[in-house]
This record gives sequence, C-alpha cells and structure tokens, in this order.
Amino acid sequence: MPDFLELTENQARQYIDAQALVRAHADALEDAAQVRGSMIWRELRGVRYLIRTSAASAQKTIGSDSADTQAIYDRFIERKQATTARVKSLAARLDEQRKLNRLYGVGRAPNVIVKVLSALQKAGISSQFLTVGTNAMYAYESACGVRVGNEAMATRDMDLLFDTRQRMAFVSTMRRLDSSLLAVLRKADPSFRVLRDQLQTAVNDDGYEIDIIRRIAKDDDPHPLRMSRNEDDLWAGQVSSGEKMVSGRRFGQLVVSVSGHMAHMLTLHPLDFIRVKTGLSLASQRDPLKRPKDGLQARVVQCLWEQHGLQHVADAQTRLPPP
Repeated sequence: MPDFLELTENQARQYIDAQALVRAHADALEDAAQVRGSMIWRELRGVRYLIRTSAASAQKTIGSDSADTQAIYDRFIERKQATTARVKSLAARLDEQRKLNRLYGVGRAPNVIVKVLSALQKAGISSQFLTVGTNAMYAYESACGVRVGNEAMATRDMDLLFDTRQRMAFVSTMRRLDSSLLAVLRKADPSFRVLRDQLQTAVNDDGYEIDIIRRIAKDDDPHPLRMSRNEDDLWAGQVSSGEKMVSGRRFGQLVVSVSGHMAHMLTLHPLDFIRVKTGLSLASQRDPLKRPKDGLQARVVQCLWEQHGLQHVADAQTRLPPP
C-alpha cells in the first residue's frame, strides 16, 4: 500500500483559495481578450466613422457616426476599462497568493515545470501539449490534497506530448508570434538549448531536460516534424504509446511550485495513466530499470483513484472532447 502525506488544514485551505483565484484570473483574461485592440473615430470624406483596431493593427469599419455606433463605442470603452482594472487587481492578488503558497509550503513541483507550463499558456499553445510521464503525478496528488512518496516522483526531465491533430492551430500561433517552441521554453529558462544528438530534447544549465514527443506518424501527420520553421527549433520524437495518450481523455489541475508559482497542467485522465504505466511495466522492450517505477506509479495513482477522491475530481471535470 503506497504511503501518502496529507496536506495540513492550512495548506489545503490555501491551495483552494489559490485555485479559485487562478480561475477568476483566467476568466478575466478571457474577457479582456474580447476587447483587445481599440476603437477610434476617424473622419473620411467629411463623414465620421467608428473603426475597430485589432491588437495586430488590422482595422475594420463599424459604421458612420450615429446613436447606435456611439453606443457601441461607449460599451466597448466601458468594458475595456472594467476588464483591464479587474485583470490588474487579480494579478496583484495572485502575487499575494504566490507568497502565501510559499509561506505555507503548499507546492513541491519543481520551479522549472511550472515556469514551462506558464510559458506555454502565455504563448497560447498550452492546449496542444499534454504533460505525460512522472510529472503528471503532481496534478493527481494536488487534486487529492496529498503528497506522494518521493520514490515514485523522482525525475530529471519533463515529457510534453504534442497533439499533431492540432498542428495547424499550433503553426498558426507560432507564425503569428514569429517564434519557435525553443524560444517559448526560453521564456521559462533562457539557458534551454537543443541537444545536438537528441533534437527532441532541450536541456538547461541545471541539466533538466524537456522532451517533445508525439504519436507514431499517421493520417496527415508530417514526418519528421520540426516544431517551427526555425532551423534551430526542437523536433518531435515518435513514441509507441503516443496514440493511446493523445486520443484519451484529459485531466487538468492547478500545480504549485516550491516557490509558490502556479500553473494549470493538462495531462492524461488518471485511468489512462494507469493503463499506460501498467502496460509499460509489463513491456519486454521497456528499459528494465524503468519498469519497476512504471508499476509503482500505476499502483499509486490507482490508490489515489480508489481511496483519496481522485475519481470524484475526474468525474467532476468536464470531459474535453478531441479537437
């Protein structure tokens, strides 16, 4: 029977408060995105027009000056001011929550993991990646308010599974940002670089590795797959379990780092994690040094599912349909 350390009452309460605030901030950012850019009045050939300007400087004429366009302008300005103020206020409160997280020792995920997840989210590509492997367990234990034994958690890398079914959305975002995946990772840690002999792996100065993986190429999947047009960018490596993972159910949970920073982790549904890890533990082609840990992780998550409420958390989440 795996051993678990339950969070203290103060830690659990702080996590719940932080989680609620993160959700409120995410909602505020979504509202603010609806009023990005600006509205201006411009006179053309003696007629005053209302023009909507996007964040990318694209312009669209709403209509000539009238009671209706004036009302549209007034509503836009009022909403923009309100959402801007709300985002600013919630951002300040999030910083307070980060300090409280650290004070109470709420988080234990490595700082680099949360920074990478935050960088993916800020770039607008977090939904196209799943955190798989050992680090997924930070999401499961957080959902249950417990700490899993270190023997099941030790790792020096992070596996990010790229969903090739969403490649067009990813490519569009990368082009709009004029960026590469490596550049996004460097927002989390400027020292990340691609290994010359393992082009799917980025490593930082502390030796922590980020592996970009994908399912075995099928249908319209490009192969090989470089993550952007940048010739120095990462390539996605194929893994045999990729199809099972990418086509399975999703599970999302707030994870907190040892410094108190927070990010949303999107990962496998716990039952899919158990199936994948159990299969790996029995696979003859799997590294024999890794199989015992695979089996341990499957048993740990099964126990969280059956005895620590993980099933109820997963059932309460809205199932994310395939894109």
